[in-house]
Amino acid sequence: MTGDFASEGTLSNAKDCVREKTGVEQVPRILITGVGNVLRQDDGFGIVVIEALRERGNLPGNVTILETGIAGIRLVQELFDGYDVLMMVDAVQRGGEAGQLYLLEADVPSIDNFTFDQRNEFVADMHFTNPTRAMMLAKAINVLPSQVYIVGCESAAHDDFALGLSPEVAAAVPKAVARIDEWVRQLSQQKPVLL
Repeated sequence: MTGDFASEGTLSNAKDCVREKTGVEQVPRILITGVGNVLRQDDGFGIVVIEALRERGNLPGNVTILETGIAGIRLVQELFDGYDVLMMVDAVQRGGEAGQLYLLEADVPSIDNFTFDQRNEFVADMHFTNPTRAMMLAKAINVLPSQVYIVGCESAAHDDFALGLSPEVAAAVPKAVARIDEWVRQLSQQKPVLL
């Protein structure tokens, strides 16, 4: 069904992701970032969702929203502020129906197994950092949260340079906002953890 949510990850272990400090009660700090390119149709899904969240407001104080677009380095810079959970909102291609929503738990590769030449190439190409490379860099420098999720929407149109989302993906935007609200509530309303 178009626009339905396909659960592939859960937030059940989110209480385990809270930063280690001593003697401070706190709820997890959550960064929600929209990635993508609004000039490539449905690839702008993440940006449109972040705009909808920003316009609507009402997010708890432990939540930060950020539009990173296609600039992955901006994401890495923001992660230096210390977050417990990262939710990246993006268009995906997983073979589902256009507009279908997913919650995916990200498995971020490590550069630890790269050869010397591969590491040099990785560092040299930072101007062209996509979300995967940004998360790999954040992991390598120990600023990537332990819980990383991708809120994905199956795209319908993304091959041409054109503004605007397809009707199926545009219809998924309010559904994605509602699901993000639900996940943030689940994470934020947990009993604060004594750190």
